[in-house]
Amino acid sequence: MNDKEAEVVCGCAILPIKTTTRGPAPPCPEGEDDVLDEILGFFKANVLFKQFEVKGAADRVLIYLTLYITQCLSKLNTVASKADGVRALTSMAHETFHIPGDGGFPLGSFFPAPASAREADLCRSYLKQLREEMGRRVLSKVYQSPDGVASKFWLVFAKRKFMNKAL
Repeated sequence: MNDKEAEVVCGCAILPIKTTTRGPAPPCPEGEDDVLDEILGFFKANVLFKQFEVKGAADRVLIYLTLYITQCLSKLNTVASKADGVRALTSMAHETFHIPGDGGFPLGSFFPAPASAREADLCRSYLKQLREEMGRRVLSKVYQSPDGVASKFWLVFAKRKFMNKAL
């Protein structure tokens, strides 16, 4: 995804995504995989990395969302049903979170701070949109069995720390 032309905010490429959630990301063309599909597809391999070389703005999105998926899986490990998982991930996506430039942001060495208040607001809006949509997609992966039981093959990755970091 690094080769795609996209607006960059706080070092993150604002890439097209398939979503109904409002936000700054443009819609993804029908029939194409978006950045979230790619990140979920490679999550199980990427989460094992202790180091990751950033080659472009899309890699920063990958790093952030890989850590967010791990956080989602940790939250789903503590709930009893899919309905509880939906509530937990929805509230987690809407709670206050740190962005690049904030003191508590764990990836400060990978992301430049926003140059203006407008850029900070755009970054927060984009990351919130990504968090909401990724939460929905993680739920569909973890609870894809017809009996509604969480997949142990996904939840096992809740204990992994990508690059020894957590959001």
